[in-house]
Amino acid sequence: MDADVVYRNARILTMDPARPRAEAFATLGDRVVAVGGHEAAGLSARRTVDLAGRCVLPGFHDAHNHMAWYGLSLGELDLSPGRVATVEDVYEQVAREAARRPAGEWIIGAGYDQNRMAGGHPTAAGLDRAAPHHPVWLKHTSGHMCVVNSPVLARCGAGTAPDPDGGRIVRDAFGAPTGLLQERAQELVRGLLFPFPADMLARAVAAAGRRYAAEGITSVQEAGVGGGWIGHSGVEVAAYQQARDEDWLPQRVTLMVASDVLHPLEAHESDPYRLGIDLGIRTGFGDDRLRIGAVKVFSDGSLIGRTSAMCCDFADDPGNRGYLQAGEEELTATIVAAHRAGWQVATHAIGDRAVDVVLSAYERAQRRYPRPDPRHRIEHCAVTSPRQVERVVRLGVIPVPQGSLVREAGDGMAEALGSERAHWCYRVRSFTDRGVPVPGSSDRPVVGGLPLAGVHALVTRRTLGGRTLAAGERVDVATALRCYTVGSAHAAHAERSRGLIAPGYLADFTVLDRDPTRVPADELPGIGVLATAVGGRSVHDLGVLA
Repeated sequence: MDADVVYRNARILTMDPARPRAEAFATLGDRVVAVGGHEAAGLSARRTVDLAGRCVLPGFHDAHNHMAWYGLSLGELDLSPGRVATVEDVYEQVAREAARRPAGEWIIGAGYDQNRMAGGHPTAAGLDRAAPHHPVWLKHTSGHMCVVNSPVLARCGAGTAPDPDGGRIVRDAFGAPTGLLQERAQELVRGLLFPFPADMLARAVAAAGRRYAAEGITSVQEAGVGGGWIGHSGVEVAAYQQARDEDWLPQRVTLMVASDVLHPLEAHESDPYRLGIDLGIRTGFGDDRLRIGAVKVFSDGSLIGRTSAMCCDFADDPGNRGYLQAGEEELTATIVAAHRAGWQVATHAIGDRAVDVVLSAYERAQRRYPRPDPRHRIEHCAVTSPRQVERVVRLGVIPVPQGSLVREAGDGMAEALGSERAHWCYRVRSFTDRGVPVPGSSDRPVVGGLPLAGVHALVTRRTLGGRTLAAGERVDVATALRCYTVGSAHAAHAERSRGLIAPGYLADFTVLDRDPTRVPADELPGIGVLATAVGGRSVHDLGVLA
């Protein structure tokens, strides 16, 4: 026997430059052992699957998502733009929820976007009227701010607390909190409910994983666990381990550790571990199903929330240039220490000022403590000048933009940047044309995470409002598919085992009802995912792999 399974009569987009298309492939254990035409189809195997001309790709790999956050949001009040058109709609939804819940029970909602509904942000006063007997916590779609009502403001002490470093308690003209908490000020509220139980998080991960499998996703990179405003528990890795142990975790997961959990380590003076997590565990620890990835650092906030650190004023908010979440020297010190200890560093940077600070920190880190191929990342890398593009390329930094954010939040971004700078927004082609392997990612649940919708957004750059944002950054379908396969694998230091259908690679693949390279661009989001396999094992199947 040469193989366990031979898959034949397929249209295979291998992503392998040596053989871009094939008709058959074979698997043994969790690996691909042969790819080709009749020679692969003719191998002896325990089983042969006829795919009847359907399209096969390497499994999609989302390089920046929030899996536990998304899974938890499935049980929260949905305030996404498709559900609410005005701030009064938000109050109505909250009032309905309050009517069916016992007094004193928390009402938690997520997904509202003041850019896409009339009336602006909800307020504590409005929420008090809607739910006078419940604590209310509504999370902005960006994750970088939230609104709470008066009972929550009182419990968390926001009425008298000063603005925390890297955050803001928004106040009215009389100095009273409006209910809006930006960036690290959200930790005041999170402290009332967190940490979540590990079992709850494991089940949230499982719920997300089922959705992802049905979309063809075989690998994800979780963009922040363990601490800060992005984490859910100090033992969050244990929740993912539980999900894996219980066979609830269909995808391969790389976990980014929030920089908030880094602390001084007791180590020999000759060791580089001045700052890290216990036992000196760092990037790469784990296996091909669950492993530790980069350390996640936040340098600034949100473009649509107008809290990202900009070199110039927001076009629609004169006098506001956003802000960094820590001083430049503090951010740089964290990045340099993490680099020195062997971590890959993934820094959230939206505004062009933040991008400059992060690039300088990466450059300083490599100059002081040189090491081969650190492969540091800038998460989002949202606003980049031509000079910064060249600097990213020169330093070998990986930009991690999201096409889905362009689609769903691009209108607000365009208003924030103005016509002169809008073409700098969420660049992709500027990098791929220079040979940078840009990963594909969603930032889900900030926006939708369907990979083929993300491919469509990278190809069209069309916003929900119908404008084309930074038309010069459009890429073709083949390039967009490479982002979601090869590019994402490279960003996770996994390009030797993922991203291709090729001998020796993991048997992670998805079966589609149409070839994405042979349909009109606007049909891409509607392509059906018929099956998904991870390591040769079916995790989603509508009857084509049986």
